[in-house]
This record gives sequence, structure tokens and C-alpha cells, in this order.
Amino acid sequence: MATTLTAPQFLNKESLDHPEPVYLFCPGKGGRSKQAVFESVLADRAVERIIQQHVDPSLKDMCCTTFYADETAAEEVVQTAMTFPFLAERRVVVVRNADAYESESAGKALHRYLEEPAESTILVLVAPKIDRRQKFYKACTKAATIVECGGLREDEVKIWARKEIEARGKGITIEALRELIDRTGLRLSDVSNAITLLCNYLGEREEITAKDVAAACADVHEEEIWTLTDAIATSDTTKALETLRELIEPNKNEFMILGTINWLLKSAYGVAAGGEAGAKVNPYNAKKVKPLADKLGYAKFRDAFNLILDTDIMFRSTGVDRGLALELLVVKLAAPQPKRR
Repeated sequence: MATTLTAPQFLNKESLDHPEPVYLFCPGKGGRSKQAVFESVLADRAVERIIQQHVDPSLKDMCCTTFYADETAAEEVVQTAMTFPFLAERRVVVVRNADAYESESAGKALHRYLEEPAESTILVLVAPKIDRRQKFYKACTKAATIVECGGLREDEVKIWARKEIEARGKGITIEALRELIDRTGLRLSDVSNAITLLCNYLGEREEITAKDVAAACADVHEEEIWTLTDAIATSDTTKALETLRELIEPNKNEFMILGTINWLLKSAYGVAAGGEAGAKVNPYNAKKVKPLADKLGYAKFRDAFNLILDTDIMFRSTGVDRGLALELLVVKLAAPQPKRR
């Protein structure tokens, strides 16, 4: 049985001097394997570490090959893996989207290769999805070191983010780090993008504050969107219409505004419903839409979504002025809810 590691364990290994002939980078275990989280940032860094340690940069074109399984026949991958490296001890063959070879028909040649992999090749299989019941995965458990690139806990993401920021010569306050994770959620790709924005925004300054996070990571019209949310939640129709017009004026894209309102309602519905639906709303957005969720209440969301649908139909099938249709939608959403007896 092959070794199974988490991505952080693999990345924290002191040495890769004795590599395995096959590595499988796949999602961590979840409730259902096909829906488990796959952190591509962790997988990419682990793959890059293998390449850096075992491929001479001057020989990279000859000794390192990357394939995409959904575009390449398994036979071609195997043929390359079986080819002895030129002027090097090993060659590295990276196969992305390797889950495309799960079926016997698509991956038969690779399945056979896994029974006796070449000693002179490091075969790196990157599978964003994996079915642990399939023959492909079972073959990997015998031939490969399996590296599970699952999602990180919040405390682990904060540690990861702090290290990323420090590697760029910057620091971050505890409050700013909390604000950053609240806004981005726990996916490392989103956190990484936000860190890039922050460091560019910071310039020569060395410490990131919560104000920096709010300024650098805000969407162009974020404040208007949250103002619209609050106005609807407090049944302030006048303010809601004023804010809507401010959103429409620079964009002139009524479909985008309708999509934004639909997203606000979906987020508020998640908060109102709680459970799995609520867990999908990142903490920052959940805090912002909670007043809207409280106003509508769980039972009223069907009517709200029907208003969105009616407006979309009006946009697409009538000659209605879309700006006026959006105003009518906002007026209806902002209308005070009847008090319960």
C-alpha cells in the first residue's frame, strides 16, 4: 500500500532526494469523493517543487513534459514516461486533469503502466476530481504516493496567508488578517489574489491594516451594493432607488445589476436557511446580508426569487425600460413586510 500525505505534509518535507515513481495529487476526502475540495494552489506548488528538485533548468525542455489528460491519449503519456531521459537521471511527466483517465476505455494504457512504472521517470498525476471506487484510484494506491490537496481549516489558512505576506516582505495585523479571510473565504486562490492586490496597494509601506484590506479588496461598486442591501432590509425605498440609480449610471448593464440583486438574495437565503446552505456564504457576506435575511424571513424568499424571475422575463421578452423594471423590483423588495398577528 502506497503512502498517503496531505499537501502541507508533502510541502513541509525537508527533502525529496528519493522520489517515488508516481505521485497522485487529488482532493481530500469529503462526504462524497467527487465533491471533495481540491486546493489547486497547494497541488501546483507541490508539482513545482518536484520539478525544481529533479529537473535541471537547462534540460527542462527535454526532461519535463506536461500533458492534459482531456486532450491527450493515455498511450502518448505512457510512451513519454517509458522513454529514458537524455543527459539526466530522471525525467518528470506531469499529467493534469488526470481524472479523465479514470475509465478503462480512456486510461487503459496508463492503468497498465501503473502496474510497473519506469524507475527513470517521476509521473505526476494531478486529478482535481477523483472517484475512489474506480480502478484508476485503486491502482494508484498500490503504485503512487497519494497527496491529498484538501481544503485547509481557517487557522491553517491564516497561517498560510501570513507566510505568503511575509515572503513578500510585508507584515499584517491580527485584525487585518481576520478581515482578509472574512472577505475571501478559505479558498487559497482567492486569498492569494487578495494578497497580490494588498501588496500592490501598500506600496512601500510594510504593514497591512484592516483599512488597507477594506480599500484594496473592495469591488468597484461594493459600497453601493451594501447600501442597496441595507436600504431594502430597512424598507427605505427612497434610499434603495437612489442607490440603484447610482449603480446603473456607470454600468448601463441592467442584466448585471439584476444578477447582483439575485446574488444578494441567494446569499441572504443561505443565511436564513442555515445549515449547509449557510456554510456556503462566506462570513463577510453573511454579516452584510443578515439584515436582509431577517427582514424577508425564510418563508418569503420564494416570492422574492419569483420577482427576480419575472423581471428577467420582462428584460428578455418585452420592450420594457429595463431601468424602470429594476426600480419596480427594488420597490417591491423594499416594501415593508406585514406584521405577524
